[in-house]
Amino acid sequence: MPTDPAPKQQKHKQRIEQRRKKLLQKIAAIGPVLQGTITERTIVREDPGAPGKKKEYGPYYQWTWKREGKTVTNNLSPSQAKVYQKAIDEHRKLEGLLADLRETSLQLLEASTQGVAKRKRGKE
Repeated sequence: MPTDPAPKQQKHKQRIEQRRKKLLQKIAAIGPVLQGTITERTIVREDPGAPGKKKEYGPYYQWTWKREGKTVTNNLSPSQAKVYQKAIDEHRKLEGLLADLRETSLQLLEASTQGVAKRKRGKE
């Protein structure tokens, strides 16, 4: 006796919808986001007080990102660098969650809509 596939499909859709809701909750919990990269730089130059010796200056922090296809760089204070780096990390986390949400949404749509019937190909 064939069983009705409807309850199985309904449970499958519910699991997908639960996953989608969890992703949306994680997205809602994300703080400020920024694109780009923070780079820590130091400069090594000859020490003006001791000729022949090198002196290191820094560290200096730079935030680099793209705006309208152009690379933009801003210098940051050490405290800014920490906050900006957290926002960059949050952006990367958001991108991962959005990719998961897109995949989950596709699964949900495929499970809840009927597609075009596929042709059966016979062996020739």
